[in-house]
Amino acid sequence: MINLQRLEMFVAVVEAGSFTKASDTLGLTKAVVSFNIKQLEGELGVSLLTRSTRRVSATDSGERFYQRCRQLLQDAERVLDEVRRDHTGLIGLLRITTTPEYGSRVVVPALAEFSSRHPQLRIQHVSSSKNDDLISGRFDVAIRLGQLADSSHHARLIDRFDIYPVASPDYLNTVKDHPITTLEQLADARWIAHSRLSAPLSWQVTTPSCESVIFNVHSPATIMADNAASLLAFALGGAGIALLPAWLVKEELRLGKLIQLLPDHHFPRQGIYALYPNTRHVPEKVRAFIDFLQNRVVCAQ
Repeated sequence: MINLQRLEMFVAVVEAGSFTKASDTLGLTKAVVSFNIKQLEGELGVSLLTRSTRRVSATDSGERFYQRCRQLLQDAERVLDEVRRDHTGLIGLLRITTTPEYGSRVVVPALAEFSSRHPQLRIQHVSSSKNDDLISGRFDVAIRLGQLADSSHHARLIDRFDIYPVASPDYLNTVKDHPITTLEQLADARWIAHSRLSAPLSWQVTTPSCESVIFNVHSPATIMADNAASLLAFALGGAGIALLPAWLVKEELRLGKLIQLLPDHHFPRQGIYALYPNTRHVPEKVRAFIDFLQNRVVCAQ
């Protein structure tokens, strides 16, 4: 008889490349996972994994078995989804990753309401500034912001947002003898930049005359940070100019804690995307949450 739980453990180990990481993802102890993998190898009479001090990887036989296991588990999940949906609605575990800032402000409130509508569904939210891998992290959905890189995953555009160059009144007082009224002056200013962007100080900007120009900051960033919350804090502290999402600085602009610079110039709009694994069957819980999030975001505008 096929033990689906053992197959799930095997798939998790291959995708994580580690018994420890797979155990954390599955919510089991390393000993339990290791025992079940040994039992599975014993039942099959083949070695499925090669183990080193740094990483666990699949053997040739293990790689072929892994591909079949993934398909089998997806088919089993589809069948269970269909049966459960007919009787109890959405059920199981929905695992989602987002950036800390957009997650706490938009996605988590949406998840809370979604959970109240589907009490049989368990939800796990992981907040990370890194673009965690969907497969090895065993995520159902990842919410990504910015310009979407090429990906083997499915992606749906949820919404778009503006980005603004902003600075605090305290910083602007330090340059009041040379007010920032042109792109050239903006390029000469002190900048705070996002370290995870490939080109954090170069943007295509649309001028008031609708001309598209390349904007490059002249000097290296004074401060680098790996998340938008830190950039915002530095900007509020008067450290310089930061390019930040409109949804993140809306309240600070309203209260006058930050000032938008060159408001008649438009930096490229950014996208909000829901990424989900490219599988033959997309679980109903994934489709339902993405639809719910998109409707909520649109209605909030």
